[in-house]
Amino acid sequence: MLGPGGVGGLLAALLTRAGSSVVVLAGDSTSHAISERGLRVESRLFGNFEVNVETATRLQSEVDVCLITVKATQLERALERVPADVAGQALVIPFLNGIDHVDLLRTRFRTNVVPATIRVEVARVGPGLIRQTSPFASVEIATSDVVRERIEPLAAQLRTTGLAVTLREDEVAMLWDKLALLGPLALLTTHQRGNVGVVRTIRRDDAIALIREVAAVARAEGASADPEAALRLLDLAPETMESSMQRDQAAGQPLELDAIGGAVLRHAAAQGVPVPVTTRLVDELQARERARTER
Repeated sequence: MLGPGGVGGLLAALLTRAGSSVVVLAGDSTSHAISERGLRVESRLFGNFEVNVETATRLQSEVDVCLITVKATQLERALERVPADVAGQALVIPFLNGIDHVDLLRTRFRTNVVPATIRVEVARVGPGLIRQTSPFASVEIATSDVVRERIEPLAAQLRTTGLAVTLREDEVAMLWDKLALLGPLALLTTHQRGNVGVVRTIRRDDAIALIREVAAVARAEGASADPEAALRLLDLAPETMESSMQRDQAAGQPLELDAIGGAVLRHAAAQGVPVPVTTRLVDELQARERARTER
């Protein structure tokens, strides 16, 4: 597990509790803290529990699967912890926001990269302390004839933890399905500095416009994105739900703005699809970030 943040910490803890052998890869201080105190989870879905897990700062031997759960802003540096020659034939499963990370990973690990997505509200409260608050936690993993025999046992392992797991035949559609909701949600909650309930109430017109823009880009790329379905999911989300990008902004951390909003803009430009509301929000958030870093 590369990156024991919110998603990585939760997955590592759940898999360990279910009996899987897990090694968490992290920096010196985080690795030391988890080695000493283990992983602690506070979850409305999975209960409160602690597990001991092996840690390292760099992959030392071959594994069956490497789950990549770092932020997009940390990806290239974090990959130094996973030498391609040591990873060998391991399946590389990235749970990153956005789309463009898949090509980046395939330049390093070739055909062993299998994209995945996760829908969950979870946060790393401190080194090794994970808090999961959403009433849902679901995983989708791309599959194909090439990797099916290796993916299905992994899906079974994840299901034993209590996660809802779906296998998808079309990785492009899978990634765009998530971005069609995640993109508008992340951009608006961060721009508004408010949770889903606030966005639904006072930024609904922007939310509808953003969802339609991202869906239009997705359809231009061959995915059958449904803007009405994305809007229904937004309306079903808990009103207190926050996006990870919103929390990063509040904490003064780098934003995944390029991986999320920037990806939509790049693919829109390549397909000739106008996305004026997305462009405005990305531009304004970029300006806000520049002002913050220049202080």
